[in-house]
Formats: sequence, structure tokens, C-alpha cells
Amino acid sequence: MNVLIFGATGMIGQGLLRECLLDPAIASVRVVGRTPVGVQHPKLSELLHADLYRYDAVEEQLRGFDACFFCLGVSVSGKTEAQYTRITYDLTMAAAQTLCRLNPGMRFIYISGASTDSTGQGKVMWARVKGKTENALLALPFKGAFMFRPGAIQPMHGEVSKTPAYRWFYTLAGPLLSLARALFPRHVTTTEQLARAMINVARHGHDKPIVHSADIAGLA
Repeated sequence: MNVLIFGATGMIGQGLLRECLLDPAIASVRVVGRTPVGVQHPKLSELLHADLYRYDAVEEQLRGFDACFFCLGVSVSGKTEAQYTRITYDLTMAAAQTLCRLNPGMRFIYISGASTDSTGQGKVMWARVKGKTENALLALPFKGAFMFRPGAIQPMHGEVSKTPAYRWFYTLAGPLLSLARALFPRHVTTTEQLARAMINVARHGHDKPIVHSADIAGLA
């Protein structure tokens, strides 16, 4: 497979990039983002692109891919619904609509979150916006679109969150996450498991478009 990764500098994206580069079935990996990932590898290329809402000038560099992993996301903290929608929905759909047109045989893997609200009517703002984004992605004519909804995630190979509060959480809660994963494997996963599950769904598809935390270990 030839794959694209959006959000390779985030915690989930770092783990995914590692597994993609290790996977012999993946021939090439192109990461798309505003900043370099700081990794060198024969399979890896980077498309540094300042405006992630417009792709007119770089469309030729986005053709010929079998799968896209969309790991971009921000914390809802301190944001209005309009601001969060702009980053979560508008940015995602700008990329997805372009990629769907350029790569009709593509599978699109989107990192959503546990408790996402598919009805779009709930009281929790972030869950409502995520649900709206999921529904719009599922309506696009990709070969397949899959919404991953992980719960708690334990970083395994030095991956670091870009959100300061999350970094503190993972530093302080690391040992507890290991225990929680042993006790509640359906609710706690690792960056490695999540990445392997995403790659396997990109390669083989899945019978359900929504992938819950409880499904991730089996898919990995």
C-alpha cells in the first residue's frame, strides 16, 4: 500500500508513522502537515503545506494512494463551538473531499473518540461536532471510510502528546494505564495496538464503519 498520514506529529500519529514504516506491506508513506516530523526513512516523504483548508496547488502530490490515516485533532478546551467546528469538521472535510476525488479507491481512516455523538443532537459540544464529522465522512464515496473511537490510549514507544495537559497526564498516569489496560482491555489500548488496527482496516476493510475501543485489540 501507499498511504498518507495527516497529523503525524501528534501522539497517535507518531505511533502510526512508526508502525507504517515497520510494515513490509506498506511501500510508501507520505505525511502531510505544517511542520516536519523529524524522521528519515527510505519509505517516507513529507508534504509540508501551510494551508490545510486548501489543496489546489498540491493535488498532484496527493494522487496514487490506497489509504489515508487522518489523525489531526485538537483539544476542545477553551474553544467555542464555531472554533472547534472550524478545526475539526471544516479542516477534515477539506482534505477528505479532495482525496476522495483524487483517489476513488482509497480507504479513509479517521481518529474520532469514545462517546462521539452520531445523532448530532447531544448536549456535549465536542461529541456533537465529532459526530457531524463522522457522518459527513461516511457519506463520501470512498472505497471505505472507518471511524476509530478509542478510549484511553497508552503511549508505548516514546510518543508524546502535543497538548501540555495531556503530556502531564501521561507522565503521571503511565503506570496506572498499564494496570488499567490489564484490567480493562476493552477500554484502554496502546498507540501500537491502535496503529496496527488502523493499518489492518486500511488493508482489509472492516464489516463495521464505526470501530469502538473494544474492537481495537482484535483488529490489531
